[in-house]
Amino acid sequence: MTKPYLLLIVLICSINISFADDTIEQKAAYQYAIDLFGTSKERAIAREWIIERNKLDIVPAIIRTLRYFPEDSDITLPLLKHLTGQELGKRWFNWFIWLEANPIDSFKNNELFLSHIFSRIDPQFEVFFYNDIERKIRLDEIVWGGVRKDGIPALTRPTLVWPQEASYLREKDLVFGISINGDTRAYPYRIMDWHEMFNDVIGGVPVSLAYCTLCGAGILYKTQVNPEKPALIFGSSGFLYRSNKLMYDQGTHTLWNQFSGKPVVGPLTNSNIELEVLPVVTTTWGEWLAQHPNTKVLSSNTGFKRDYSPGVAYGAYFGSDDLMFPAHVANKTLQQKEQVFGLRISGAKKAWPLKLFAQPQAINDHIGIIPIVIIGNASTQTVRAYRSEGKQFRLNKNGELFEGEKQWQLSETELTGPDNQSLPRLPGHIAYWFAWSGYFPETLSKNLPIE
Repeated sequence: MTKPYLLLIVLICSINISFADDTIEQKAAYQYAIDLFGTSKERAIAREWIIERNKLDIVPAIIRTLRYFPEDSDITLPLLKHLTGQELGKRWFNWFIWLEANPIDSFKNNELFLSHIFSRIDPQFEVFFYNDIERKIRLDEIVWGGVRKDGIPALTRPTLVWPQEASYLREKDLVFGISINGDTRAYPYRIMDWHEMFNDVIGGVPVSLAYCTLCGAGILYKTQVNPEKPALIFGSSGFLYRSNKLMYDQGTHTLWNQFSGKPVVGPLTNSNIELEVLPVVTTTWGEWLAQHPNTKVLSSNTGFKRDYSPGVAYGAYFGSDDLMFPAHVANKTLQQKEQVFGLRISGAKKAWPLKLFAQPQAINDHIGIIPIVIIGNASTQTVRAYRSEGKQFRLNKNGELFEGEKQWQLSETELTGPDNQSLPRLPGHIAYWFAWSGYFPETLSKNLPIE
């Protein structure tokens, strides 16, 4: 071999990592995987060793090199073909989708390899990967999102203003609308596109809005998981999993799946914590203000220098049919970036295409055994869901809600009708189909209402 094992062992010992139980071959796999990201000479030597060894466990590391060394693709692609039998072209994107559908067990100490490689981008990334780290997702599907740790800065207890002070907003600007215990607030998309996360206390309840722009999903979570401990404070890790934001909690630096609200890599992974989802609605500023004239709204003075004009951050992505990062879309019932409104209640999960509300209407349906009514308007991306207790609702042409001849009133917390009847709001949210179907594959097409 061009690089003798003796030199390899010296290199490994210099990395200050214990490999006492590893075989020489596994040490070699670790070091040559690192060398794939080294100088052109180191990369060539590593490839020579990989061909001679002829094992699949290093394939995920090779696939990563396509993203960072496209100039080597004429050499890397034959190597991948030799090991996998696949010809998928030069795009690292396509190879990651293949890897998702074809899991490969990586060499031992893969987490240390990832720590070493990612820390070259940002030394703070080392906090997320270490030896024998607990995980519930495959580390090889984690990709760098193009920013450093907290490079997309969360807003924690941000400044709020009254509507007359929010002159930067336009009537048709989309906002996330939230009301808890009478505390009513609006968080505009044009600001949240840049920050993707806020940590706040609304109506006395500690919450985080986890907004994954790539998934088109803003999900409101209750962050007080233990009444005897402080609420969790979340930030953006800089990493993605299947084109979904991996957020992290500042206390333990555990990585969390933004879509499921569960910890997936790190100390809290096996804690059985699942964040409680709370109601949030997307609507226009004009509609929200008309319904809630006493609302507060996020100030544009966030403490960060950003261009908060509409569409500046992700306008091109939102207007495209393509994904920015790899995710395998197995369920093709809908287009991958078609918007749906999703609910998850008592283990049951169901989604409704936003196009069902092209004309504002109330849809009477069920999720699991629970009867519900969903009231939506696709033009403003506004959908709310409530328990119906089997009552059948309809919207008239003026947008008024009726059960038979009885009129009901809609609020952010409940439907109220005659004789002080009330039906509680349910915590659903908008998302792109690829994300909803990817994380909740039990959303079967036969249960999906499609016109």
